[in-house]
Amino acid sequence: MKDWKAIQKRYLQDSLPIRLGGIAANLGRVKSFTGRDANREVVASLLEESKFFIEWTAGEADIDAAAELVQLQVQLSLWGRAWDEISQDSAKRQELANSSGKWSQRILELSGLLG
Repeated sequence: MKDWKAIQKRYLQDSLPIRLGGIAANLGRVKSFTGRDANREVVASLLEESKFFIEWTAGEADIDAAAELVQLQVQLSLWGRAWDEISQDSAKRQELANSSGKWSQRILELSGLLG
């Protein structure tokens, strides 16, 4: 079991842009890992971890970014609840991969790290 308090303490030491970049990176990993059955547990873990990262970040983001983060958190929850079903259907896995890739790019844009 993960020590979420320790992870949170470490996570909050980073600046807001770096934390947003971390969320984007997790979503990028979801995109790349959903293609293989062997990664089922890793993807489920990334979905869960990303929800925590958003919880710990959204309150410091501007209102528009926070609203998008909340939308993403809802989507992550929906994916997490349906993960057993999604993971057994290659078309649904591909749809999740595409969506997580788009979210990754959007959060990276919000982070300001691109330029």
